[in-house]
Amino acid sequence: MAPTDPLAQDPRSNWERMLAGDLYIADDPEIARRQQRAVRLAARYQAAYAEDTEAARPVLAELLGSLGDEAHVRPPIHVDYGSNITIGARTFVNYNLTALDVAAIVIGEDCQIGPGVQLLTPTHPWSRGPGGTSWRRPGRSPSGTTCGSAAGPSCCPASPSATTP
Repeated sequence: MAPTDPLAQDPRSNWERMLAGDLYIADDPEIARRQQRAVRLAARYQAAYAEDTEAARPVLAELLGSLGDEAHVRPPIHVDYGSNITIGARTFVNYNLTALDVAAIVIGEDCQIGPGVQLLTPTHPWSRGPGGTSWRRPGRSPSGTTCGSAAGPSCCPASPSATTP
């Protein structure tokens, strides 16, 4: 008996399923397109930052879902999509942030994040789906806001929002 496809009756795109916190197929063309966009913007941000930090800010704002006033992020920054990341006002993020944002990551105001910090929201199944499909589910936890400071490397697996005391 062949395994049942749990997504067969779901009319939503994999992107919509991912954002809802439901099972989705990671190797979807729309998801890949959004990841490539994020890689391009992160590279543009790093190149622009090397020339003029203030002129680079609009590129970072385009990459992220929201960027607060006077927030400062030192490149490189590595993200899945960027659009699911909020960084609050006056927050400082040091070099080499990895923020895998298959679920929302909210970094609050007046935060200090050290170099090499990792904020990771994806979870991976223990086995592959029918036909070897790469299924994933975003992690779930109560939404929250990061405040205070974080020093890397740190990891928040399966947490759609980073919270640090």
